[in-house]
Amino acid sequence: MTLEVAIDRRLSDFRLNVAIQAAAGELVVLFGHSGSGKSMTLRSIAGLDRPDAGRIALNGHVVFDASRGINLAPHLRNVGLVVQRYALFPHLTTAQNIAFGLTGWTREAQARRVHELGALLSLDGLEDRLPHQLSGGQQQRVALARALARPVDVLLLDEPFSALDEALRADLRTELLRLRAEVDIPIVFVTHDLREAHLLADSIAVLDGGRVLQHGPREEIFRHPASRRVAELTGVRNLFAGIADGDRVLVEGLPLRVEPVPATAGPVDIAIRAERCLLRRFDPDGPLPENCFVADVTADLAFGNSHTLRLHPMGAGPAVEVETAARPYEVLGIAGRQRWVVELPAADLIVMPRS
Repeated sequence: MTLEVAIDRRLSDFRLNVAIQAAAGELVVLFGHSGSGKSMTLRSIAGLDRPDAGRIALNGHVVFDASRGINLAPHLRNVGLVVQRYALFPHLTTAQNIAFGLTGWTREAQARRVHELGALLSLDGLEDRLPHQLSGGQQQRVALARALARPVDVLLLDEPFSALDEALRADLRTELLRLRAEVDIPIVFVTHDLREAHLLADSIAVLDGGRVLQHGPREEIFRHPASRRVAELTGVRNLFAGIADGDRVLVEGLPLRVEPVPATAGPVDIAIRAERCLLRRFDPDGPLPENCFVADVTADLAFGNSHTLRLHPMGAGPAVEVETAARPYEVLGIAGRQRWVVELPAADLIVMPRS
């Protein structure tokens, strides 16, 4: 089963222009800030919003094609949709909520399907409970089960975990990854949570201002952002302007070797993730290795099991943020030392066309 989307929609001063694909068993994350067009894309796939132009096909079956006048109603698209607010019927039990869309099925077939989904989503023993008798995580699993009750060609999830506390979110992310292994359909997941995107995605479509800036495998997006804006949206905090010349870039007066060699020379944007920067103990009498400069710690921010350090160069070189895990932080004795040699490894420097 596959999903193909290429749509265009205009709303006063906002334009949605999105093209994405998803294969069977693939979890695609639509990632971006609020107002970037993520939910509108999902609603268009579900048939709840009509694009002005374009085409949507599920498993080779066209459900929307503006040029051909095709626009199937939501209930004819074989789509499962789960939104942030679970929209469970308060007067129906868990089993009744799951079975709500199974009209035309025999009682035996309904009961069998409810039992299958209850086992799949850890709802056994909760069949007779009303929504107010369930925890938030249990309610979300019921909503997932209801979305999957009928055979569907794609599962659409619109920030389904955002209203839950972190412990429940972690549990449900695990459930979703397990579910993906059980159902061989595309899953499209909307989130503005960077950590959630990294934990769940097989591929990521980065949206901004109604456009897909980059769409590809998760590691490709995080390790090789296509532009400064994609780097910003995906959490890169070290972003510099530079000049490329062969395998070298000049950043704040400091020549840095980069791998691979940039395709073009001239003005570029340079990025490196904070966790890819390295610290070496400063030896005032020793030569500086390649891609290194001396800097002082100006801030040390602890976040659970990691530390984010802000360092200012003593001479040539950029101001940087360096993220280190708690154990290396302790072993290196970072808390008791202000001056360090910062290394920006050549293979971890990302060179992008100047925005």
